[in-house]
Amino acid sequence: MKFFHLSDLHLGKRVNEFSMLDDQRHILMEIVRHAKAEKPYAVLISGDIYDKSVPSIEAVQLLDRFLVWLNEMDIAIFMIAGNHDSVERVAFASSLLQKSNVHISQIYNGTMTPISLRDDFGEINVWLLPYLKPSSVRHYFHDNDIVTYSDALAVAIGSTNIDTASRNIILAHQFITGAITSESEELSVGGSENVDASLFDPFDYVALGHMHRPQHIGKETIRYCGTPLKYSFSEINHSKSITVLEMNEKGNVQISEIPLVPSRELREVRGSYAEITERKHYFGTNTDDYVHVILTDEEGEPEALMKLRTIYPNLMRLDYDNKRTQTSISIDGASSLDEKSPVELFGELYELQNGQPLNSTQEKYVFDLFNDIWEVNA
Repeated sequence: MKFFHLSDLHLGKRVNEFSMLDDQRHILMEIVRHAKAEKPYAVLISGDIYDKSVPSIEAVQLLDRFLVWLNEMDIAIFMIAGNHDSVERVAFASSLLQKSNVHISQIYNGTMTPISLRDDFGEINVWLLPYLKPSSVRHYFHDNDIVTYSDALAVAIGSTNIDTASRNIILAHQFITGAITSESEELSVGGSENVDASLFDPFDYVALGHMHRPQHIGKETIRYCGTPLKYSFSEINHSKSITVLEMNEKGNVQISEIPLVPSRELREVRGSYAEITERKHYFGTNTDDYVHVILTDEEGEPEALMKLRTIYPNLMRLDYDNKRTQTSISIDGASSLDEKSPVELFGELYELQNGQPLNSTQEKYVFDLFNDIWEVNA
């Protein structure tokens, strides 16, 4: 039986104040196109459906359209809420949607009940576990010492009757210890969300969400599929894809990936203002891409952001990389301020802020300026 594994759609997300809705619509249509060609039995969506717990109308409509596209091809859907989602909102009408083979995680109530599927090799149990906090589990297991996220998962899974003779898939949205993070993820301070991968040993495949980079933790079958789009410039080198899972007989799990091609890429462009404004220095890439420009000029270009957007309309971010930004200089505190002239003090301040000392012309200008001030106030 074949499954598509997706997660972290973050519908409605804005990156550097740019709406990603059009890009998300494009990539969902790409997924639908691949589903039409590959004909999976089901699509697994492992949380962070939306970017906010109260999503925009446009984000809700886009999800609705996506589910309809899949449903029209008789593809089943299994979906859980992530830490960005409201479990209650995601689970709305879930009982009714089950009749259309759309299965959505409920609010955790101390139990888990699988959805059972059958193929030529027997039974496959699909378990839906929404993003789980220790407090969610403590509410139902008062006698257990539940402090950490690992404690919570250990109790939630340990209290569930899992038939390990059958094949089992679980959808979960947690931070597994050892996972590689990206800038666009929202994690708790101090690693308190960490969950031990061994807790998922009873399952033949763990369809994880939360990490934006595709990766497996320990075993190939404990897997983050990653986001379908790049949501920060730290993800520039990520290869976004659909994870394809084929469940054969017990112990035989085949995993592959289908690359996803966005309508716009995220790119970084580095160079002087003159180089950046010459299109040939853009390496032939699409000027409609989302761009992070890094200028290497020592002097700032007035209104650089506005000017560069006439060439790269989707310029998201502008930074400088020069002596001023590279150098951290501290003023020597050994000498008393009383021992230094105002020109020397101004020179130290200038060097602290700009990463380089005053040149001879600037120093003369400052010296003459201070002399003029002293003459006026004499």
